[in-house]
Amino acid sequence: MPTIKRIVCLANSRKLSGRCVAGKELSGSRPGGWIRPVSAREHEEVSEYERQYEDGSDPRVLDIMDAPLLDARPRGYQQENWLLDPDQYWVKVGQATWSDLQRLADPVAPLWIDGHSTYSGLNDKIPLSSAGGLESSLQLVRVAHLTLCVSKPGEFFGNPKRRVQGRFRLEERDYWLWVTDPGYERAYLAKPDGDYDIGESFITVSLGEPYNDFCYKLIAAIIERRRGVAA
Repeated sequence: MPTIKRIVCLANSRKLSGRCVAGKELSGSRPGGWIRPVSAREHEEVSEYERQYEDGSDPRVLDIMDAPLLDARPRGYQQENWLLDPDQYWVKVGQATWSDLQRLADPVAPLWIDGHSTYSGLNDKIPLSSAGGLESSLQLVRVAHLTLCVSKPGEFFGNPKRRVQGRFRLEERDYWLWVTDPGYERAYLAKPDGDYDIGESFITVSLGEPYNDFCYKLIAAIIERRRGVAA
């Protein structure tokens, strides 16, 4: 029998051919820890079939939902992983608000380990040799000012693909991280290249799968204050 976990959805982001879904558990009057439902596939991405509600709709950021899970599956720095039950529907039971995010947010601190950057990023990766000592891979943080930058970061190397990057400052440190929130990716790739002021936001930052001896910090969800909801 599955265990039903009630969670606030704080990410439904792009991952390979599926999604990375994650949220914080609601238990009584106080929020609990992070939970990331994962599949039994090699890279644990969640398919549309596995994450859908009974009416066929997809969970959205800020949904409060009951997710049927089988058992904890921590792996490396992704200690929040739980194996989902692929034969059960998820059930939406409510909707979180901007004020709810205030108590769900993680303590303000640097995003794990800083000081390592890609060619087009800033403080956006962690060596796997250092990540092995981490006990979490998800953080919900409030940023006073978020800018989304649309560009072709690999153009100099012959890659014409456009990408969306989020830039913000946290605890006197600057971060330039790639966005994997599919709603914001679609919306801003439809715009011309340039910088777009988003303003005050909550963002979910996730450490992705290991790649070339590093793991990468990604913006898995954006929730704007001026909208009060996610895209």
